[in-house]
Amino acid sequence: MKLLLLPNIDKPHVRSCISRLTAMQFSQPVEFLMENKLAARFGEIPGLRFGELEQLMAESDVCIAVGGDGTIIHGGKIAACHARPVLGINLGHLGFLATLESDQLEQIGRLLTGEYTTEKRMMLRVTLETPSGVRSWQAMNDAVLSKGGPLNRMIGMSIDNRGRTVGSYRADGLIFSTPTGSTAYAMSAGGPIIDPAINCIAMTPLSPHSLFSRPIVFDDESSLSVCLSEQDAKAYLTIDGEESVPVWPRDRLFIEKSEIAVTLINLTGKSFYDVLNEKLIWRSRK
Repeated sequence: MKLLLLPNIDKPHVRSCISRLTAMQFSQPVEFLMENKLAARFGEIPGLRFGELEQLMAESDVCIAVGGDGTIIHGGKIAACHARPVLGINLGHLGFLATLESDQLEQIGRLLTGEYTTEKRMMLRVTLETPSGVRSWQAMNDAVLSKGGPLNRMIGMSIDNRGRTVGSYRADGLIFSTPTGSTAYAMSAGGPIIDPAINCIAMTPLSPHSLFSRPIVFDDESSLSVCLSEQDAKAYLTIDGEESVPVWPRDRLFIEKSEIAVTLINLTGKSFYDVLNEKLIWRSRK
């Protein structure tokens, strides 16, 4: 089995985790792969083979994201484009998506014996049409349209779904999230927690001007269209907290269910609700 390692190099214990992982004994031959640009950081660790990411992705059987939820989201989107499943090892804090903690590495042997389950996580296809061209992204967590400039300024936004008006909003922004992203920024903004087995798109207003502007959950066949309704407005589109681009009134934003999905590996057998309760209890104690 070939395992492609996708580590977050900013995590303090990532090197020791990789070293322990590659030193483990397995019942079958295992080869650990890592992209070339990480050789300077991890090249001295025995048992790693380096190469170009695209080639390694094609060779690999499983991608292992070592870090926090952000690492799993970033790696998951790459893996989804190549139809490869993702296993998450948590080196972060909450870790809603990781199936293993760093002290549970011995359970990785279950990958070889098939003692695991998988689940599909839907993504969003986010498209921004501007006078200068079209850009598209895949979002595993969310796409956030938020204000820029003065803190006391709201932005006006109008939303359609398949050509029918949903409504107009004055707010600090809007969060469009997948069920996976419902436990991230959207939850902090008062959005619903959604079972990831349900395919849908949740829209959560950020600090709306009207008390009656509530979150809305759309079915997975929805095609949402968003534009800024004020001629002097400017906003920013952020995809999974990674990339942020300006949005102007002349632009139009489209949000739909993506044609590809992320496959997550679960080695522990814990359900979404088991993890949710554990993590929310942890958060409340902190």
